[in-house]
Amino acid sequence: MAVLKYEEIAEFLRARIAAGEIAPGATIPSGRELAEQWDVSRATAIKAVDVLRNDGVVVAKQGTGFVVTETPVARPAGARRAGSARILGGMPFLRVGEPDWAEPPARVAAALGLPPGTTALRRVRVLQLPDGSPNSCVEAWFPPEVAEVSPRLADTHPIAEGTTRYIRRQTGRAPAEGVDVTTVRGASETEAERLGVPQGAPVAVLLHTAYDEQGKPLVCEEGVTPSSLFEQVDTYAM
Repeated sequence: MAVLKYEEIAEFLRARIAAGEIAPGATIPSGRELAEQWDVSRATAIKAVDVLRNDGVVVAKQGTGFVVTETPVARPAGARRAGSARILGGMPFLRVGEPDWAEPPARVAAALGLPPGTTALRRVRVLQLPDGSPNSCVEAWFPPEVAEVSPRLADTHPIAEGTTRYIRRQTGRAPAEGVDVTTVRGASETEAERLGVPQGAPVAVLLHTAYDEQGKPLVCEEGVTPSSLFEQVDTYAM
């Protein structure tokens, strides 16, 4: 599929941001500058910037233009429908510990198609409400064939363009299908500590697995949310 010009410009800016050439808080080129540099219309240049804004990579700053965000956002597990913007539903988050290789829980291993005893790369984040209190904790598990060719997944720093686009850049693979399974149980000791709730408190657990066009898993996320904060809304034709 041919890449549209505004997508090409957005990807170029992503790469510069990811490489640290445009640091957090720094201003990206204006629409006029991008239009001149790429020999495109202002409308096309602005559309490229809108892509980055919708993904939470840049934010508008009065009197300055658009700057690289200093407070990256992440989404809860699941509900990653095609065309949805990362900024919608995105929240500030804290990285918990350092990414590590570990044996995933049985149902995560099953979703990733991993034999017993196989390790995967784990990244843990806690999404925060506006007052800084925990909203949900998410463990993201990446299979070896993805993690081994995507070294920044093992870094504690946020990935400005998001893990989905980064993995696509590294592997050439993109999500084509997502499967979400929601269950309810009591919080484990670790989850209770992360969420600031009593051990055994009721939590909703959303297991999200993203698959590429060949049906191979790219990531499996387990998102845990206190029952008092969990809400699921589905809109469908009747």
